[in-house]
Amino acid sequence: MKTKSLRKLNVSIVFLILGGLIVASCGGKSDTASTLPVEEVVETTIPETTTTTIPVIVNPLTGAPAADESILNRPALIVKIDNHPQARPQWGLNQADLVFEENVEQLTRFAAVFHSQGSDPVGPIRSGRVQDINLLGSLNHPLFAWSGGNQQVTSAIRKSWLVDLSHSAANEKGGYRRESSRNAPHNLLAETTKLWSLAPADAKPPAPQFEYRKSDEPVTTASKPAAAVKISMDGVDVMWEWNPDLLTFVRSQDNKPHVDMQDVRINAQNVVVISVVYSKSGSSPVAKSVGSGEVWIYTAGVLVQGTWERPDPEMPFIYKDINGEIIKLTPGRTWIEVIRPKSAVNIAPGEDVTKVKYP
Repeated sequence: MKTKSLRKLNVSIVFLILGGLIVASCGGKSDTASTLPVEEVVETTIPETTTTTIPVIVNPLTGAPAADESILNRPALIVKIDNHPQARPQWGLNQADLVFEENVEQLTRFAAVFHSQGSDPVGPIRSGRVQDINLLGSLNHPLFAWSGGNQQVTSAIRKSWLVDLSHSAANEKGGYRRESSRNAPHNLLAETTKLWSLAPADAKPPAPQFEYRKSDEPVTTASKPAAAVKISMDGVDVMWEWNPDLLTFVRSQDNKPHVDMQDVRINAQNVVVISVVYSKSGSSPVAKSVGSGEVWIYTAGVLVQGTWERPDPEMPFIYKDINGEIIKLTPGRTWIEVIRPKSAVNIAPGEDVTKVKYP
């Protein structure tokens, strides 16, 4: 009996000790526990990463990135440039965004369109023609620098959407002067910087005249390689040749390289050859630039053939390939050759350009 009672007592003591330890460990604070730092768990949210694409601002008349955005709101400035043999070499042709070559009286004349950059001086400057009104009407009331014209032409231009900055209207404020090293009338120069300062307060920038390919966008499949094109203009034989090293087309006139006053070959990334019907006003040819016709577009070393359409002279030409798709140009400067029908011949790679006759 005593042994059993003792065993019961010992078991009870053990349970009491264990119970005390358990209570102490659950409810008490030990010195070791109090020295441990309490780590606070904070719920955080990692913000999503967003990519902001900054749009590239391009020049409306070249499709190339704008080097100076401050000038993008100025109007287009058209300068009528002489192409008489005594007027060569000219100032400013390689600085113009666009150049229209049009037939005049047994010769050609250039309508050089400046916007992304200018030329001080520019010229030699000659007279305008009635055909300039419709041909250049899509440039959103551009400034028009010219030497003047007869009463009929002057009246028509002053009533048109062209802003008259002729020699008589702008004079010294436009930087007009006579170049002593040339003979009149092939020596009239001006300055684009001064001509732009005469723009009306409500003048607006030009609308894009072409669509351009992106850097990774191929030329339309409706194209073929082209080495050159020969064009018979009135009184002038013109040739444009593809230069694969410069990635531009370079120009010749009457079988001689056409260079500017800096002795730089006249060049352009694109050459647009539009076939139009010419009528006459007196002795002056008048290009019919409203309607439709054939177009050859030279870009990136290839020829894209198609059609041009233009129902309204204040709207840009629409150029489509043989599949009916819009023809896109290479960003850069463009020359527009306004030719008579059947006045151009394409020259394929490998052909001897010297043996191909002008049409």
